[in-house]
Amino acid sequence: MTAYDDDARDTNTPDNDAMDYDEQSPGMEGASEQGDLRAALAAARAEAQQFRDKYLREYADRENFRKRQERIMQDRERRAKRDVLLGVLDALDNVDRAMAHQETMDREGLQQTIRMLQWQLNELLKNEGLSPVPTVGEPFDPYVHEAVEQVASDAYDEGTVVEEVRKGYRQGDDTLRPARVKVSSGGRG
Repeated sequence: MTAYDDDARDTNTPDNDAMDYDEQSPGMEGASEQGDLRAALAAARAEAQQFRDKYLREYADRENFRKRQERIMQDRERRAKRDVLLGVLDALDNVDRAMAHQETMDREGLQQTIRMLQWQLNELLKNEGLSPVPTVGEPFDPYVHEAVEQVASDAYDEGTVVEEVRKGYRQGDDTLRPARVKVSSGGRG
């Protein structure tokens, strides 16, 4: 070995120390930076998992709320139908009682029974929010009247309802069933 070779192998020289530091430094910084990125990725994944879990819980809560509201609406509808049917059954019971006594009932008693039944059914409809559509003497309104015939009439102006063929009903502002009516075409001549 020559002195030159010994100098080349001497790693304690200032040039070799600087070179070793520069070569190791980017590697250590890269490892440190890579570790930071891995930690940031792990934190982002954990946060994403938390958001996903929160989303799934919120979605499940919303679905449960929707299903609960549907059940409540179905229960309300069922109760409303039940109440109407009970009212109809009461009227039907009165008809059955009248039919059981039909042999002993005179014409006046039968008429009274029919009027009572009509009153009972009208009260049931009124309690459900139904009201009859006004007809005779009213101007024809295609939203609540259904014209079945046009008749000449001196008593009513043209376009006025002169006769009700079938009763119509409204529920609030909505027409449940239009009234079938005859409408005046004015005077005969």
